[in-house]
Amino acid sequence: MILINKLFRACILLLIVSALGMHLTASARQSGIVEANVVRTVEDGGTGQYSAIMYTDASLLTHTVFSPKNLDAFGAGNKLPIIAWGNGACANSPWEHVNFLSEVASHGFLVIAIGPMPNEGQEHGGGRSVASQLTDAIDWAIAQNSNSESLLYNKVDVSKISVSGMSCGGLQALEAAPDPRITTAIICNSGILPSPGGGMPGMPALAKDHLEKLHTPTLYLLGGESDIAYNNGMDDFKRINHVPVFVANMDVGHGGTYRQPHGGEFAIVATAWYKWQLKGDKEAGKMFTGNPCLLSKSDVWTVDKKNLP
Repeated sequence: MILINKLFRACILLLIVSALGMHLTASARQSGIVEANVVRTVEDGGTGQYSAIMYTDASLLTHTVFSPKNLDAFGAGNKLPIIAWGNGACANSPWEHVNFLSEVASHGFLVIAIGPMPNEGQEHGGGRSVASQLTDAIDWAIAQNSNSESLLYNKVDVSKISVSGMSCGGLQALEAAPDPRITTAIICNSGILPSPGGGMPGMPALAKDHLEKLHTPTLYLLGGESDIAYNNGMDDFKRINHVPVFVANMDVGHGGTYRQPHGGEFAIVATAWYKWQLKGDKEAGKMFTGNPCLLSKSDVWTVDKKNLP
């Protein structure tokens, strides 16, 4: 009888623990965040108005999300534009860009990067990615905005969407840019190669005539003449004549400034472009408009533009 009572109590305890686990799992799914250990703050959360977090969402385990931590400020009058990001080296992990992406998100953007969230201190790895993952990110963000159980419900501006990326990720952004939902594109340390398919495995085999499919204002951020993508990016700029295009060069080479605190100069310029193009911030737009534009007065950037005031 004693043994039976012990077994009975053990079964009851097991049922309670199981039920508690199911409750926690359901709560995690409802919140959209899988577990506390897959939510991190990068650096200090960024310098923007909205301290940012990096996390894995249970409904998009193939990507990493960067967003303001407190979403209470967002709603009908203040929504989060969408930024889909492709990584350098066609990597299926944003490990190299977390400082940059967190900084951008802290200014009130929903950033979805290709690849699962990197481990603390991770360098390299992640396998290969494809351009369609940028479209997956956009589709997910739009769906979250319509999902009444999502924390992002009615908080996403589905009419303001950017594709962006670095190196191979920049080519992925160019491949995805003809999507009619796209509002703007940022191409970093990248440009279409003279010979399609001449790059690393997995790199989009785009021809130069693909540039004719662009339909939005486009920003190129390059690392100067020492950037392996400099000639390709500058050639793209020369060929684009039908949409507004701006090119900015900083003499830092192919690696840019993404891993510097808060993403360095590249994050400052990219954030200003996002604010202008996706939020209608005319003050931020002064960095790129006017003769001369504000960025042309910088000691570290050289610029050129077409079809911009």
